[in-house]
Amino acid sequence: MMTDLDGRTCVLTGATSGIGEETALALARRGARLHLVARSEARGESTRSRLREEAGADVALHLADLSSLADIRRVAEELLAACPRIDVLLNNAGVVNLSREVTVDGFETTFAVNHLAYFALTNLLLERLRESAPARIVNVASDAHKFGAIDLDDLQSEREYKAMRTYGRSKAANILFTVELARRLEGSGVTVNCLHPGAVATRLGKNNGWFGRVATAALSPFFLTPARGARTSIHVATAPELEAVSGRYFAKQCEASAQRHATDPESARRLWQESARLTGIGV
Repeated sequence: MMTDLDGRTCVLTGATSGIGEETALALARRGARLHLVARSEARGESTRSRLREEAGADVALHLADLSSLADIRRVAEELLAACPRIDVLLNNAGVVNLSREVTVDGFETTFAVNHLAYFALTNLLLERLRESAPARIVNVASDAHKFGAIDLDDLQSEREYKAMRTYGRSKAANILFTVELARRLEGSGVTVNCLHPGAVATRLGKNNGWFGRVATAALSPFFLTPARGARTSIHVATAPELEAVSGRYFAKQCEASAQRHATDPESARRLWQESARLTGIGV
């Protein structure tokens, strides 16, 4: 049963704005102890202040750039030291870039932040989650996975870079990761599910200069509010009827069907192997 989170520990990435912040607020109001992973100290402190004021929350802030494997390893060590148990891990951080960029590790940034960060952080915390069972892992994916099947021979988008196709492939990777991790966790008491939050007005895309900001502003009237967009994340993280449900995809607080290319077991296995090779984690 997860409806009442009193005293339970929840780790969230990307929780300093948009869907993540609204999800954190909802979990805080249910009594959760929150550990937020954020890149910006200023936004992190602003979110922590809001959660304390509006929910009287117990909130810890951990700073990390999730495009850096060194930062992911460091923040995982911090979280393990600070959290004797982890009841919910919610991977929410994400980016979309109009042009191809690479991280300090040499990975294409969208793939690195949207998939490899989920993969690496989850695996580094996985033993603690097993020890805390029953526990849940929630991966925020997107219906953008429909834009194209992941190319396992070009994960870094070196042959061709198209912003929304690359973003969609990273979201397909989230679903494939969920499928393979659910298989590996079967019988452990730890579940993993993923979700589409809906088209939500957030900071996503605002890092792309004036064009990204103007496009986001122009489309905002057609988007869900972050509070509404957070509902499916909250549902998957807390609904008691999902206690034994794993490896599924959700939208509008209901189980949904992802595209076949995002649920293929062989693709999921191969993506895991390549992700483990690239990160040196989860081998």
